[in-house]
Amino acid sequence: MSHLEINTDLTRRILVGFIRSEVYRAGFRRAVINLSGGLDSAVSCFLAAEALGAENVLALRLPYETSSPDSLEDAQKVIDQLGIQSLTFDITPMARPLLERFPEMSRVRKGNILARLRMILLYDQAEAFRGLPIGTSNKTEILLGYTTIFGDSASAINPIGDLYKTQVRQLARALGVPLSIIQKPPSADLWVGQTDEGELGFTYDEVDRLLYLLVDERYTPEECVQAGFDPLFVQRVAERVRRYHFKRIPPLIAKLSQRTVNYDFLYLRDWGT
Repeated sequence: MSHLEINTDLTRRILVGFIRSEVYRAGFRRAVINLSGGLDSAVSCFLAAEALGAENVLALRLPYETSSPDSLEDAQKVIDQLGIQSLTFDITPMARPLLERFPEMSRVRKGNILARLRMILLYDQAEAFRGLPIGTSNKTEILLGYTTIFGDSASAINPIGDLYKTQVRQLARALGVPLSIIQKPPSADLWVGQTDEGELGFTYDEVDRLLYLLVDERYTPEECVQAGFDPLFVQRVAERVRRYHFKRIPPLIAKLSQRTVNYDFLYLRDWGT
């Protein structure tokens, strides 16, 4: 059995319970999710619908003018299969004034703007729907910093953030996510032809095996090389994990008192945590 192989029944039960308890504990009964047509958001939708009931989940389809039509279609497959509520909103008119103001901007800047505009709509519709924003970033993306901070990484709770991409795919099959979503190349769909693995320069299968050793097993980079990984690959991935740590935590607060938020004050006593 591979170290990355999960018990999908147990994982499903834990994550459904997590969503239900955390949404209810925050005083909500509903959830809102940006549904891209990709694997991660589909899995989060399936889990949320099971936890809260389909009528209590709102999926947002937020295309831009260069978005793939396949993404909209795949997102609609999830909506139809689950029977959840949905809203489609073209973000092109929102983005165009800013993008036209800086015609020289790089694709990365443009992609970050689109991701953050989608975050604005996620939180706006969360208020209108009276639901909690649900995250869709997996463990691989989080560790590699392959997210837009305050963009696609923004949420109130994240049910899949401790699952590597390859594990999300396992869970997707168990949940019954449409095969077209499971099999297509992962993409943030930020520009035409963009794929995650093409941009990163390695596959999720490769990097998940390495990250498991670095993070879960606490191997040193040298031990990963001894385990058979290419030294330059190990160096590159380890550097990304180190460099993008700031994306994984709340904004750092300069510590002055005995009880500093996110240092010493980590949870409420009356939550019984």
